[in-house]
Amino acid sequence: MKFDAIINQPVIETDRFDLRPLRKSDMGLIEYYASDERVARMTTSIPHPLPPGMTEAFVARAMSDGRGEDIWAMDATRDNGPELIGVISLKKMDRNQSEVGYWVAPIYWNTGIASMAVEALVNANPMDNATMFASVFQDNPASARVLTHCGFQYLGDAESYSVARGATVPTWTYSRKL
Repeated sequence: MKFDAIINQPVIETDRFDLRPLRKSDMGLIEYYASDERVARMTTSIPHPLPPGMTEAFVARAMSDGRGEDIWAMDATRDNGPELIGVISLKKMDRNQSEVGYWVAPIYWNTGIASMAVEALVNANPMDNATMFASVFQDNPASARVLTHCGFQYLGDAESYSVARGATVPTWTYSRKL
């Protein structure tokens, strides 16, 4: 893996794509994929339909120096693919911990992209965390398999609010000691 600091955030290489900081040119593909109801319904924070200006605000936050979350684009241009096939993030928590979040464009579901991205982020451990957490909606077993494949251990059941669903949804919570 190679690390190049860009906006205080490393570029992390995998065999098939790079995890790199977001840039303004990502807005079109983020908006295209995030506006897909199948993507929005599996996240806590993406509304459906996607309101005007939301993608621009998301990218601006991701690029700001004072952000509380590092967000990477899954960039497949090295493999002659698109500049963005998904997004993965680490949200800073207290006590040297962070929370992993990710989504992959539907056309790339079931291709190993999410597992490769999570594994690369865990191995790089760019925030030098002692523990990473993640949670997935219980109706998304594919995301749960990604986490267990990457060494995350099941902690328990909880609930999270999904903006796209307009409801509280049962979740499974996982952690990984580093």
